[in-house]
Amino acid sequence: MSADVRPIAASELPDWLRTVNTGFLTASGVTQSDVAQRREHTDLARTQGAFDTGTGRCVGALRSFAQRLTVPGGADVAASAVTNVGVLPTHRRQGLLTRMMAAELTAARDRGDVLSTLIAAEYPIYGRYGYGPAASLREWEIDVPRTGLDPRRPVPADGGRIELVDAAQARLIGPGLHERLRAVTHGAVDRDARWWSLATGLESVSHRPYQEKFFAVHRTADGEPAGLVAYRADGHWTDAKVPLNTVQVTDLIALTPESERALWHFLCSIDWVLKVRTGPRAPDDLVDQLLPDPRAARTVTAADFLWVRLLDVVRALEARTYAVPGELVLEVTDAAGLADGRYRLTAGAGGDTGSGAARCERTDAPAGLRLDVSALGSLYLGDESAVRLAALGRITELRPGAVALADVLLRTARRPWCPDVF
Repeated sequence: MSADVRPIAASELPDWLRTVNTGFLTASGVTQSDVAQRREHTDLARTQGAFDTGTGRCVGALRSFAQRLTVPGGADVAASAVTNVGVLPTHRRQGLLTRMMAAELTAARDRGDVLSTLIAAEYPIYGRYGYGPAASLREWEIDVPRTGLDPRRPVPADGGRIELVDAAQARLIGPGLHERLRAVTHGAVDRDARWWSLATGLESVSHRPYQEKFFAVHRTADGEPAGLVAYRADGHWTDAKVPLNTVQVTDLIALTPESERALWHFLCSIDWVLKVRTGPRAPDDLVDQLLPDPRAARTVTAADFLWVRLLDVVRALEARTYAVPGELVLEVTDAAGLADGRYRLTAGAGGDTGSGAARCERTDAPAGLRLDVSALGSLYLGDESAVRLAALGRITELRPGAVALADVLLRTARRPWCPDVF
């Protein structure tokens, strides 16, 4: 079989959407409302389709959109976020994804994007395109009776208060809180107005109807919002009419540890609730340690999440800060030829405070490390260890001590976290 890979035309959007829905096993049909929503929010120039030349049918899909990714130190960089990737099961193993990815990454580099991001549904696929797992997640299930919390005292200890709000109020308060959180959370990405419309029920799609949520705001003693949580309950009762509810958190923003403590304690104080599912959180989140008995929080998921593919090594390495001063020459290999080369990184001091300026430039100097661009993506946000990657054979040390130096330079005190699926 042969196929034509290209940006789609407006008239091809329904066919493209059917391919996406089929690939993600969500639905085979597409409504007029779905098409209208997509047309409003989709840049067709960044929406690729693979079209079977025999039938003319869309058999592969890929889309990207502009994104801002926060890096260590608090700066953010221009990213091309890749999503809606899929090839129909009848057309797999024919190189269609490779062709779509090559076109997307070349276009992203030409646009001036520093890097590309995606959430990988399957682990083995994206490493061959230069992506590396850069931020992971963890989810806990809290056994409420075991926490040791007094359910009669959900009042925040900082003098603040918890206030239930409706979806409209959450839509007003949430964006500002998220932007403040993103400014201090490397790995976090921006949320546009549509994200909040979908998260609060102002808008929905046919195959994923909105489910009602509760919203609660934590306000400080002076009345300022410092946290927001969205959650729903499953309404589970035994045959004897005994409530055994589980609360599922869908989003929790906390600007301070005090706000985080207040919101988790509030959730664990709700009547009829025996368990709280935290939803995806940072791998080093405080939630379990905020309970009198941390063992009440059981890890139910621990997995890779955000993947990063560097396109402009110089701008990427200069954008972030470093914990200690140092100089390291990296020889980066890239099969696609987009980021390969030898780079001298000169890091200043300052670390996560944002004052650790860095310089990066191409050089002919001897390299201390050789690594693939996918390994550099894994190291970029500070989560992975250069020592671990060297042990796995993904980094080659060319100068004694270079691996240890890379580990000290690139690692961050707190682990990166991306709160959002895209």
